[in-house]
Amino acid sequence: MKNNKIALITGGARGIGFGIAMEMAKAGFDLVLCGRKNQNEVESRLIELRNTGVQVIYSKCDISSESDRKKLIKDLKKVPGKINILVNNAGVAPRTRKDIMEITEEDFNWLLNINLTGPCFLTQEIARWMIELKKKNNTFDASIINVSSVSSSMASINRGEYCISKAGITMMTKLFATRLGEYNIPVYEIQPGIIATDMTSAVTEKYDKLFARGIAIQNRWGLPEDVGKAATALAQGYFPYSTGQVIMVDGGLTVSRL
Repeated sequence: MKNNKIALITGGARGIGFGIAMEMAKAGFDLVLCGRKNQNEVESRLIELRNTGVQVIYSKCDISSESDRKKLIKDLKKVPGKINILVNNAGVAPRTRKDIMEITEEDFNWLLNINLTGPCFLTQEIARWMIELKKKNNTFDASIINVSSVSSSMASINRGEYCISKAGITMMTKLFATRLGEYNIPVYEIQPGIIATDMTSAVTEKYDKLFARGIAIQNRWGLPEDVGKAATALAQGYFPYSTGQVIMVDGGLTVSRL
């Protein structure tokens, strides 16, 4: 790859992940994207990104699979250049929206493995690699960006497992920020609000009505590029003294109002 900084974005070929990838590509970052789909299924998205002039690699990887994560790391270490930024974005919604009193252990574990366990242990592996690179070259620029949700602190009883997974990402951010502080590797969290993606397409009517009633200060759906712009600013190093902090991208949804 070029001498550009390289960002690894999980779930980077769809939804919020693609919005992040596009904004980073526009800013000149080379990209490594991973996801559960085969490359031919996301090739059109990869072409869009390459048309910005950056290099893009895609790796099929189920983030919840330990063997897939290890293969991803092994493959990454063969790529010319080093991973400067990890963006933990991959995530899923509940298989079915059920009351917290009705969710099953199977569905809970399935979602937590993708949304929390996978990102945690991928971060552990990437952080170890970043530390090695920092020890060899103290000027090596590295950072980690976790994409969670306003559901980290806002309770939705019909998708409780999702809220729990995002609350876990919030603590994960604090833990890794604390642990990696001595190496000057900042760790950030972005909490998107109601974002227009395929994940939210099934509840469009519901949220259209809520926006009409003023649920957010900025009276519109968030867009993947809104999250992408925030992630790119973090990746570019514009918040060097803000490790462990949360960037809200929610249109004022979580602002307390009278």
